[in-house]
Amino acid sequence: MGPATEALAVSRGPYRLHADITPGVGLPVLLMHGFPDSSRLYDRLLPHLEGRMPVVRFDFLGWGRSDRPRGYAYTAANQVGDLAAVADAVFARLDAPRLVLVAHDASGPPAVDWALAHPERVARLVLLNTYYHWMPALRRPPAIALYSTPLLRTAARATVRRRPELDRRLHAWQFGGFIRDREVREHYVARLYEQFPAARPAFWRLNDDLIGTVMNRRRRIPELRAFAPPVRVVFGARDGYLNPRVVRRFAALFPHSQLHLLTEAGHHVQVDEPEQVAHLIVAE
Repeated sequence: MGPATEALAVSRGPYRLHADITPGVGLPVLLMHGFPDSSRLYDRLLPHLEGRMPVVRFDFLGWGRSDRPRGYAYTAANQVGDLAAVADAVFARLDAPRLVLVAHDASGPPAVDWALAHPERVARLVLLNTYYHWMPALRRPPAIALYSTPLLRTAARATVRRRPELDRRLHAWQFGGFIRDREVREHYVARLYEQFPAARPAFWRLNDDLIGTVMNRRRRIPELRAFAPPVRVVFGARDGYLNPRVVRRFAALFPHSQLHLLTEAGHHVQVDEPEQVAHLIVAE
């Protein structure tokens, strides 16, 4: 976090969302993380955006430095409420008419849902290696499949509760496989695993919600086809799960979309190619 970054106070009912804002010029950009991540996923991207736009990043409830209410329903639908709370705080703080919304991984469904509900507040929707609804080419990473498949997930969760070191190794193998550079990978794996054990209830609940989320969102395809704001789809082509077949079909659903496949990047495209991703976020 740079010295210019300031805390942004965001309440979500009785809970507190951790958010910060870096000053800049023009419309604000709002960065959202997936799972099992936090807003720290944008550490390498932020220096390339500083001063160019006001930049806001936040942790969803249950993740990072946000509150982790026990027994809370950590679902994509409830994450829409988290996003709405942050967006309202941004609009109040900056008096901005619209914002640039950036989604990655599991933040795709809440980001698109909010954008469909508030198209007049969206200057641009930027989708980074994410998903929204089920399609034949979509593949779950092995760790996500392990924790989201009924019956199998019960046994898997019981195992890692008894053997936390196995949990650490699975996280390092799966998450580390998403980042190209070895030195960068080691930094991110260690940094984000520090936050992961406390976020496990949110991670498991979102996995419970995953299949229903992607199946239910298929009914909203006609709304995607009618979405008026511009959409910029930026994917790392080396992602074997949210892969080029997915991204081409995804981009084709929006009437005003641009597709950018970064050939040397993987799933964490904002980590592998931060300068190029920053340019595509900012460019008109």
